[in-house]
Amino acid sequence: MEQPLWTPSQARIRSTRLWDFMQFVNARHEREFHDYDSLWQWSVEQNDSFWNDLWDYVGIEAQEKGNTVLQEPNKMPGARWFPQARLNFAENLLRFRDDRPAIVFCGEDGRRVEYSYAELYRRVAGLAAALRRQGVVKGDILAGFMPNVPETTIAMLAAASIGATWTSCSPDFGINGVVDRFGQVKPRVLFTTDGYIYNGKHLDSLEKVAGILTQIESIEQVVVVPFLDETPSLEKLPGAALLDHYCDDTATTIEFEPLPFDHPLYVMYSSGTTGVPKCIIHSTGGTLLQHLKELVLHTDIGREDRFFYYTTCGWMMWNWMVSGLATGCTLVLFDGSPFSPRPGVLWDMAEQERISVFGTSAKYLAALEKAGIKPRESHNLEALKAILSTGSPLSHESFEYVYRDIKQDLQLSSISGGTDIVSCFALGSPILPVWRGELQCRGLGMAVNIFDDQGQPLRGDKGELVCTKPFPSMPIGFWNDPDNERFHDAYFAQFDNIWAHGDYGEITEHGGVIIHGRSDAVLNPGGVRIGTAEIYRQVEKVEEVLESICIGQPWQDDVRVVLFVRLREGVTLDDELSKRIRTTIRANTTPRHVPAVIAQVDDIPRTISGKIVELAVRQVVMGQTVKNKDALANPEALELFRDRPELQD
Repeated sequence: MEQPLWTPSQARIRSTRLWDFMQFVNARHEREFHDYDSLWQWSVEQNDSFWNDLWDYVGIEAQEKGNTVLQEPNKMPGARWFPQARLNFAENLLRFRDDRPAIVFCGEDGRRVEYSYAELYRRVAGLAAALRRQGVVKGDILAGFMPNVPETTIAMLAAASIGATWTSCSPDFGINGVVDRFGQVKPRVLFTTDGYIYNGKHLDSLEKVAGILTQIESIEQVVVVPFLDETPSLEKLPGAALLDHYCDDTATTIEFEPLPFDHPLYVMYSSGTTGVPKCIIHSTGGTLLQHLKELVLHTDIGREDRFFYYTTCGWMMWNWMVSGLATGCTLVLFDGSPFSPRPGVLWDMAEQERISVFGTSAKYLAALEKAGIKPRESHNLEALKAILSTGSPLSHESFEYVYRDIKQDLQLSSISGGTDIVSCFALGSPILPVWRGELQCRGLGMAVNIFDDQGQPLRGDKGELVCTKPFPSMPIGFWNDPDNERFHDAYFAQFDNIWAHGDYGEITEHGGVIIHGRSDAVLNPGGVRIGTAEIYRQVEKVEEVLESICIGQPWQDDVRVVLFVRLREGVTLDDELSKRIRTTIRANTTPRHVPAVIAQVDDIPRTISGKIVELAVRQVVMGQTVKNKDALANPEALELFRDRPELQD
């Protein structure tokens, strides 16, 4: 009988903030919740009470809360949370103003910078005053074309303090990719560094910014943060200012603008691999309340924690991570390659900075295992209590790798949600066991279910991941979508008044969740639906395979499974290796999962945030045009899939 990989001790359970919140709810409502499942059931059945209690428990700073929690509770979209509330996102993230470290930045090149909460507040004050002096007001858009440095967080907080809306891309985006995003929302101010470092290379940003300015006329001011050079030349950017020259050094306090709960805080972007990216608008209060629930209750983060997530500023995990400031923890930022100058660089940092919560991608953990890295043997990870993984489904083998080769006594939380909700539908719980291959639980207050094609709930079977009740971090809508038609079509067209997320998954007997891939990438050979993650999990077991991508190809009035593999250096796909891959897949799944074609490629296309792009590969294989290659980190890799002889009649 299978056993959990990790079970928290009773002492650990009772020390968590989730357990403390349970007692808070018990006392307030005269209930007797003692386990996660019963608390979750109540949180979705009485979702207005849950979110109201959460507000009070985490201590949201607000000028006004109001008496109404939820208007139009049965309407999606259309439900409104805390309609009378007035609050400010930045004020909540800057509630601590002492000398404890707020941000520690570690660069690939070895540099280290530390800011206390007092220093962070002072720096935000100086920038916010400068923005007000320029005439920035609530409702304006400010943009960051920035690496993950402290100044990115400072600029976002300064914008939010005024009520301006923040949007960002990482500096590895090409000019067209940036214009496709920022050009839609028309920012007034653009923040950038002079460049960034990745894998030992110093890469210039200012030439790209000059190109961006020729296409986005709304940008009135460029503010440059020195990163590669202490005094970078601004010849290419007439009128640009260095950050220190732009800020108001005399400002010591911040005037926090009181804002409605649904005031636009962030504009974030869909991947854009099938067309111009959707501009998704997220609210001030919804983002704050949802993030605090996930960070405080599900991840058990508090003032004593040191919280790291490997992310760029173009991925929603950056937005999620920076909300950790509201807990009073120390954020540990890293910018650069996670394998430079050596594969264990992030674990060097984890040991040196005593990181307690380490966030990363499933791809990174799989790559570590393939590289034979065993941090448990090489590093002191005494402080580490949790590892978070997202970006793609975490394989069973990666679950085992973490507990075998990183640390035995920790909470491994595979989490899943997305840019669409700037948060999670399923994630971790510090009071639940960890089962191999499963996300521990559905999020509190999130009425997540699995539906079949007719809209009926499933248990133990695979289907569409849905949310049947409103939640605060549901987007306000899309930019330039006045009638909400595109917004409705994206999430509510499949099932009336129900959010359909586009993930293909199942709910397990333990109450956990397994994500099998994106619904639009599901394979359908012989009419049987197969999630691509089911195949990837088996392929990763084959030592010679570094990574793979799988598509369904229309073939003889059916669909056949086609698998592309990237192999270790010096390895060539031959009949013996192909047979071993097929045997591994067949032995652990079904004959339907076995690919009809296996082909070797030198690279696999992925988005800038690192996700492989199955739809784009399928389009190339079918001779269709990929509309927006600028969304890809390596668009040239698409050509490896064009006119493949193995795929012809």
